[in-house]
Amino acid sequence: MTGIRTSSAKDNPLNAQVTQWLERLNDALSGASPGKAANLFDQSGYWRDILALTWNVKTLEGRDSIARMLDSCQPNACLGNFQLVGDASEVENGAIEAVVRFDTRQMRGRGVARLSGNLAIALLTMGDELKEHEVRAGDRRRLGLVHGAVRNRRTWLAEREEVTAGIGREFQPYVLIVGGGQAGLALGARLGQLEVPTLIVERNPRAGDSWRNRYRTLVLHDPVWYDHLPFLPFPDHWPVFTPKDKMGDWLEAYAKIMELNFWGSSNCTGASYDDGRKRWTVSVERNGDTLTLHPRQLVLCTGAYGLPRIPEFDDAHRFAGTIMHSSRYQTGEIGKGRRCVVVGSNTSAHDICADLWESGAERVTMIQRSPTTVVSSDALMEIVFKGLYSESAVAGGISTERADMMFASMSMAALEERQRQATREMKALDAELLGRLKAAGFLLDDGADGTGLVMKAFRTGSGYYIDVGCSELIAQGEVKVRSGVEPVGFTRNAVRLSDGQCIGADLVVYATGYLTLQDTIRRLISGEVADRIGHCWGYGSGVVGDPGPWEGETRNLWKPTSQEALWLHGGNLHLSRFFSKFVALQLKAR
Repeated sequence: MTGIRTSSAKDNPLNAQVTQWLERLNDALSGASPGKAANLFDQSGYWRDILALTWNVKTLEGRDSIARMLDSCQPNACLGNFQLVGDASEVENGAIEAVVRFDTRQMRGRGVARLSGNLAIALLTMGDELKEHEVRAGDRRRLGLVHGAVRNRRTWLAEREEVTAGIGREFQPYVLIVGGGQAGLALGARLGQLEVPTLIVERNPRAGDSWRNRYRTLVLHDPVWYDHLPFLPFPDHWPVFTPKDKMGDWLEAYAKIMELNFWGSSNCTGASYDDGRKRWTVSVERNGDTLTLHPRQLVLCTGAYGLPRIPEFDDAHRFAGTIMHSSRYQTGEIGKGRRCVVVGSNTSAHDICADLWESGAERVTMIQRSPTTVVSSDALMEIVFKGLYSESAVAGGISTERADMMFASMSMAALEERQRQATREMKALDAELLGRLKAAGFLLDDGADGTGLVMKAFRTGSGYYIDVGCSELIAQGEVKVRSGVEPVGFTRNAVRLSDGQCIGADLVVYATGYLTLQDTIRRLISGEVADRIGHCWGYGSGVVGDPGPWEGETRNLWKPTSQEALWLHGGNLHLSRFFSKFVALQLKAR
């Protein structure tokens, strides 16, 4: 993502320039009017803060916003002692980029400074660890053995069994995590290493089942370097793109290795908060019993979205074939020898169409209701991932932790501009394929403002496909496409379309996405709490599905919500890994 030209000279002049700026920043922050430090920023510069100053996830854009934030937060935070880490580097447009470290009253932190001349165009500050509550790792790791002879010594296994048997009965978890996918497991691991009593409840029997239960051919479209879990990265031999069942097994092993308190086959049926006692009452159905838990903090890790979005038609009962949502679809065998219609044109729709074709369907038709952003996997790897998340990045000394920090150093506005350029470059690489898709009648777009696939993911989580094979089937006519129409009903053996035509069908799969996380809150807690919290996901870009006003950060995830002691954590493996640290730090601090 960032083309870095690093100077190896011992007296790197860039280092001196960054150090001088940091000294000026330290002086300004320690003064009586810390807001004056905003004068060290370009007029259009921004400061992204993750916990260090605001105990929130905030992007302050422009000098005035930065000054207000500093005047409000700095007296309590006591941010300072900024120092350069390693060598500064020259990046695009002659800017200087440097990794920094700093302290606050309560934290040690890291970040990235980006300078143009003597002014900052960007600064990232991230809380890294709570003082006196550090993770027991490295030279602080536990011994694991009490030397000497100890009468009636209790083994590790005995202690684990005691905790497992007593949690929720003899003692309550401080944090209850609802959802045991990658987000819940990553957060559980972080909290465990911070010694916060935590329980994860998952409706599926085993950790990893949320992956195992999906369709047969599901494979991660993101590369392995982007997808590591906290504390336990994938081994070097792990494939670039992980099959779903392999991921399921990894998550199950992860839960055991990280010693997580995990309840499978446990369905959370309701939750309410007691303002007076400052605790939740949560009902969980498990092994035929209804248990009541009283955590102090409740975290929903049920996915960034809610229940399946299933269209309803009055005449659906007339259809003699099979109708299902993509969440229930598992194998193309169900479509073998049948006429198959898939409603939708995003990732799941493409994967399902390809699986049905591979499994011997008589005919596969995709109903494309709106345009889709298509990017080949090769182009995405070359343009978007190569600089930070790739084997060459690792060889160049860019660890996952450093890559995450560099990615986080961009504001949403800066990321939008970068993705406009990346989208243009990927379209050039994919020009031949995209031309054949258009010729086949497939509708393409680059997003509402040309920012493409990545920003669609941050805004609505929909409207795109990373091509791993289905686009070629569409271009060759093996998978038919009906574009710009919608299903409006059924006959006995066909789907009726909005243009008055019908498509003969024996199987219809709705790859129509999911309801919002707000709907999950409404169902689990209450409509009042859901309305108070408001929209979840997106950042106020103003496009359809992501209404304004501009917030510049993902709404309601990974930060305090308007409901006390309720947290929302989720996203892909990258977001789950990165933000689990900051959710855990906020919970530990409380």
